[in-house]
Amino acid sequence: MQPVTNGTSCSVWLATSALPQFSPLPSDCETDVCVIGAGIAGMTTAYLLSREGKRVVLIDALGIGAGETGRTTAHFFPPDEWYTGVEKHFGKKKSRLVAESFAASIDMVESIINQEGIDCEFERLDGYLYALAGNGFKNMDHEFEAASRAGVPVERLDHVPGLSFDTGPCVHYANQAQFHPLKYLGGLAQAFVQRGGTIHCGTLADDIGLDRNVCLVHTSHGTIRASAVVVATNTPFNDRVTMHTKQAGYRTYVIGMRVPRGAVPRILLWDTGDPYYYIRLESPPDDAEHDILIVGGADHKVGQDSHPEHRYAEIERWVRERFPMAMDVAYRWSGEVMEPSDGPAYLGRNPSGPHGVYLITGDSGNGMTHCTIGAMIVNDLIMGRDNRWQELYDPSRKVMHGLADFVAEQANTLSQYGEWMKGGEVESVEEIAAGEGAILREGLSKIAVHRDAQGGLHAVSAKCTHLGCIVHWNSAEQSWDCPCHGSRFATDGEVLHGPAVAALAPVTLDTQGHVPRNARDSQRPPRGPGLR
Repeated sequence: MQPVTNGTSCSVWLATSALPQFSPLPSDCETDVCVIGAGIAGMTTAYLLSREGKRVVLIDALGIGAGETGRTTAHFFPPDEWYTGVEKHFGKKKSRLVAESFAASIDMVESIINQEGIDCEFERLDGYLYALAGNGFKNMDHEFEAASRAGVPVERLDHVPGLSFDTGPCVHYANQAQFHPLKYLGGLAQAFVQRGGTIHCGTLADDIGLDRNVCLVHTSHGTIRASAVVVATNTPFNDRVTMHTKQAGYRTYVIGMRVPRGAVPRILLWDTGDPYYYIRLESPPDDAEHDILIVGGADHKVGQDSHPEHRYAEIERWVRERFPMAMDVAYRWSGEVMEPSDGPAYLGRNPSGPHGVYLITGDSGNGMTHCTIGAMIVNDLIMGRDNRWQELYDPSRKVMHGLADFVAEQANTLSQYGEWMKGGEVESVEEIAAGEGAILREGLSKIAVHRDAQGGLHAVSAKCTHLGCIVHWNSAEQSWDCPCHGSRFATDGEVLHGPAVAALAPVTLDTQGHVPRNARDSQRPPRGPGLR
């Protein structure tokens, strides 16, 4: 059975797991809490609330793990900006809170696994941060000292032990972790249902309203009435503008290469370069002779590289230069991460819209960690309890740090609207090769046209249904990606990733591959940047 997913590439996790399937919402219903998104954020939140005795309905537009949880590298590690950056921007007190929350997230996952008996290859591991000469920040002493002040068990070493190349000075973080994310998710789903929870897949939420202090989740199959709603969809669909100025979507790339079993130490490894790379091992239970060396990196803004396959080649080249025992590439895939402007994720009450709505977003590459922390915070808030970390991760916080990045991201986004003034990428559909896509201009309209492997043409509006940017082709995932706020669409226009909730409008081409003049209105530019 083909796994449900939001792209054409297949991760090692999607290839080696069988997840339960659930039918769409049959009709309107009422519950205590509606959780939207069946990845690790939503599933963990739903599970924790069910333990509290809450009635919970969990819905997903695609299926369990079909979004970014199935495309992660699935390891727990220090924050992306490292403790040096956290302490510099937020101070020593909040740096200690970050360290505390990160450690608690691993403990929470481990306790759930033990309590529910989930077989998901969880293991505690040592992690190492290093920087080669001339690549990234060189002084590991600063990170060692900052992490130590935050209460993290670390030590400063001259090199990472056991590797085939000399890393130079490094910081060793004890007691990190990794697991198989979809086996964990499947176990969580089973435990949630056993506790009385309800799951509906193939159910797209397109709006959240309010009726006399009761939240109304409007979906493709009915309306769910709930006292509280948790939006755990990687990026929120219910907030049209506010949260999308605070974070940006990036594609990240991963390859899995076979190596002889035991040839690479079982560690987590990160460097500080630009581009940066990180590694972990996966040991397939059906192959006693090989491990899978999983290596990720080579990020870029969503929708801003139409042919990103070269990024896989760049990662492979990096691996072969440092791990000469690496064999063939067994897997390659990409995913999407949301990068907050100032570092920490956004976990807690939605800053706008109906009361009773909560967000888990801004994973910043620490998806497994931040999503678990988010579930713990939101669970406490819904149960009426304060949480020690809620202020640190509050979605309503103002961007006080990383302002240069914030301004640069906004400038980048605004510049994308200038594409309405440009011509198409091709003059006619005849220029589009099989398996490719391109933007065609017809008068004021812009059309996204894909030619499938059999030569058939599929045309949709090129105007993103979120805030009106022109989508770009992604040949690696065979999708149309928005370069403004990270929405992604299938070749038939259906939504693969938010914040968009409406599909790209279908377009009928005439026999010459042109758009009839009376069918061009929906493809015209917005009245102003980001306005319908």
